[in-house]
Amino acid sequence: MSEKRVSQNGGRTFTEEARRAQIVRAAIDTVAEHGYPNTSFSKIAQRAGLSSTGMISYYFAGKAELFDEVVSTVLRAAEEFVGPRIQHEPTYRAKLRAYIESNLAFMAKYPGHTLALAEIVIGTRDRENVPVGAINHATASIDTLVDCLDKGLDAGEFADVEPRVMAVAIRGAIDNTLRHHMLTPGVDLESYGSKLADLFDRATRAGS
Repeated sequence: MSEKRVSQNGGRTFTEEARRAQIVRAAIDTVAEHGYPNTSFSKIAQRAGLSSTGMISYYFAGKAELFDEVVSTVLRAAEEFVGPRIQHEPTYRAKLRAYIESNLAFMAKYPGHTLALAEIVIGTRDRENVPVGAINHATASIDTLVDCLDKGLDAGEFADVEPRVMAVAIRGAIDNTLRHHMLTPGVDLESYGSKLADLFDRATRAGS
């Protein structure tokens, strides 16, 4: 029986989903280890324990589709990690701190995911084919911060700052911490997260 069997409703079977997830996990690990430019279907297939690269092509139309799925998988994991920590906080100042600290805590807990995402975005930035999911995530991250700062201003929790400018500064600090971590192994990301949160708390605090 073919491994890729279409279910009665036209969707993917559990077997197909499991195989796709296996390939995506292998792609994440391969990119994190070798870098995006040096990642090939051959290396991914070897890490996944597949008999040939044809198994990857069977489940993904090409490299673009596979790496779109890699980006989506990493971003879903990040949202599941970060989202509840932000929502749990009762004030906007606390939500901002949770956003910063939990983003860096995610990097610390899932280094392969974050390295793979950075490698894919950096590796495709000059080729006009950055995965759509990465672009949407960057926009959504800024919009989330702008919304938090806007509401915090209305609640009197933040100083009179320009929300979008501050949001870009915060997101840039987080992303550059990842780049620093990539170049300097052993960086204590959770400590950096706490210090960055302190920095932006002082910069945005009402009356500062």
